[in-house]
Amino acid sequence: MPSTYPSFRCSVPWLILFLEAVFIVLFYFLFSDVYAFFSYPDLQDVSHMLIFGFGFFLTFLKRYSFSSIGFNLLIVILGVQCSILMDNASVFLTGRTVEGSLNSITKAAMSMVAVVISIGAVLGKINPMQLIVMTVVEIIVFCMSRWINVHILEVSYRVSMMHVHLFGAYFGLAVSSRFSEPPPRAEKNASTPKSDLLSMLGTLSLWVFWPSFNSVLPPQKNEAIFNTCLALAVSAVTAFAVSGLTTKDGKFRMTHIHSAALAGGVAIGYAADRIKYPWIAMILGLLASTISILGSFCLQSCLNPRLKIHDASGVHFTFGLPSVLGALAQVVLSVMEIQTKSPSIGYEVVLIIGAFCFTISAALVTGLITGEHDKHVSVRSSTFSIGARALSSYCSCYCVRARVFLTWHPVGFMAAAVVLKLLIR
Repeated sequence: MPSTYPSFRCSVPWLILFLEAVFIVLFYFLFSDVYAFFSYPDLQDVSHMLIFGFGFFLTFLKRYSFSSIGFNLLIVILGVQCSILMDNASVFLTGRTVEGSLNSITKAAMSMVAVVISIGAVLGKINPMQLIVMTVVEIIVFCMSRWINVHILEVSYRVSMMHVHLFGAYFGLAVSSRFSEPPPRAEKNASTPKSDLLSMLGTLSLWVFWPSFNSVLPPQKNEAIFNTCLALAVSAVTAFAVSGLTTKDGKFRMTHIHSAALAGGVAIGYAADRIKYPWIAMILGLLASTISILGSFCLQSCLNPRLKIHDASGVHFTFGLPSVLGALAQVVLSVMEIQTKSPSIGYEVVLIIGAFCFTISAALVTGLITGEHDKHVSVRSSTFSIGARALSSYCSCYCVRARVFLTWHPVGFMAAAVVLKLLIR
């Protein structure tokens, strides 16, 4: 980093080193030397989705194409470590040590999908310092919401993990709502054929690996893969058809394919292993793709301007609306299964609806708080965007940085708890 970027050099590298030091200390005291054996292909496929799929998916803006891939890698590797610690926090509180396994890394990588989805909503608005803070806060809140869904609302772990798309989309939209929208013809809001091509390459990568993502946790893996492939296929075909019908010149728009091709995989994630008939998966993929394209017209022209939301990559109609559709489909399937066994709707349906409402509420509230905090931090400096020009007037003193760490990094409190526990012993 040249000498013209003193603020970047004095803030971001030290924050990264601080977080990594905290992670190393926590892993040293919390994890044992016993390792459980799990299949590596699941982790490999999820990693490909995070690094290559979402990495290229975020290159749609010409000013942040290469930096999006680089910062995506940084955020993923930091967030996975934080997610592993949060997933095993309940084990640590009982006084036991955690066994290391590929399964815990795979689940942590799946949780990181929420963060990379949120990045798509705020790309071009926040700087790397704010991005790292947002990552840590979002991972902690998402892991806590999953714990509440599993242990209090008694929702299955698989369903709670599938809330990752819902949480990531609405957390990112809430954060984005606290920042001003760039001018329509501004450089930071423009794209080029090269950036669009790279972004479409990320969509194709995600489309190929999405069946693996939906089949990691279900016990009926074959059914989950089969239904996801059908939903993705119908979703992609519907995207081309609806795109040609809705454009004025009757031509295909790759922006529609870019967003709607994945909608079927997102929607079917909740019930991929519970669908017994292929035609149900195909109808779900058709509805998800249609809602994604039609929602892009309605949201961008009507809802987003009124709510002052600037959705940079369209995460609302790519991941948010299809996940809402998938949650509703899960409720309908649960009601159908329960009615075949008993005449009344069971307690399970109420818990599923409660988990859905709690997840979206937690995402919106914590996203607004995080966005407001990042906005106030950026007010004290001139804002710069990811991978572009670093801040030149942002020189926070060390006491202010320490206050931000203690306020917004519960991982720091966890590290302090470990040190105190050792001193007491």
